[in-house]
Amino acid sequence: MKKILMLTAFALAGLAAAQDTTPPAAPADTAAPADTAAPADTAAPADTTAPADTAAPTETTSPATMSASDNFARAQEFAVQADVAYPVPFYDRTLWKASVDHAYYAAAMEAGNRDYNAYLAQLYTKTQWWINAYNAWGRLTDLNDTEKQWASLSAAKLAYLALQRGDTTMARTYVEKGMAWADSASLQAIMKRLP
Repeated sequence: MKKILMLTAFALAGLAAAQDTTPPAAPADTAAPADTAAPADTAAPADTTAPADTAAPTETTSPATMSASDNFARAQEFAVQADVAYPVPFYDRTLWKASVDHAYYAAAMEAGNRDYNAYLAQLYTKTQWWINAYNAWGRLTDLNDTEKQWASLSAAKLAYLALQRGDTTMARTYVEKGMAWADSASLQAIMKRLP
């Protein structure tokens, strides 16, 4: 019984840590619709098999002092390392955080660079930071088919969360935007639950 309680405590602690979306190094994407306080996706499984987050990036230069192209390259390097290090991607993992932060700085430094902005949106989606992913995809034009699927996924996740809160107006807004990007079974199912 004691082992079960300890495992449960570890699982809950991991889930609570995964829900912390406050970025200490880079400012959060603040261009959000009225629903900026979306809670973390509670349907995501707890990452109980992940190793301790000991893989700290060995950085000597702050992303703020690097060029946009250097930040973009570092973001890609950290993402590759994070894919190997962690079974489930979340922003609170050291390598994913470093990757997102560098991508954020690259996109902020060269706001007109579509590649930087699309990569940042991908990272937000991959690390399950749904509101930032949704906003980042919304700022891009001419999405390719894969990007439309990712954008639609972010809308579906936010629609589900809004529906769970009882906010059917926001859920409908997310569903409609998601369907404009790419229709999916998830969006169809959520639409059927709306009045």
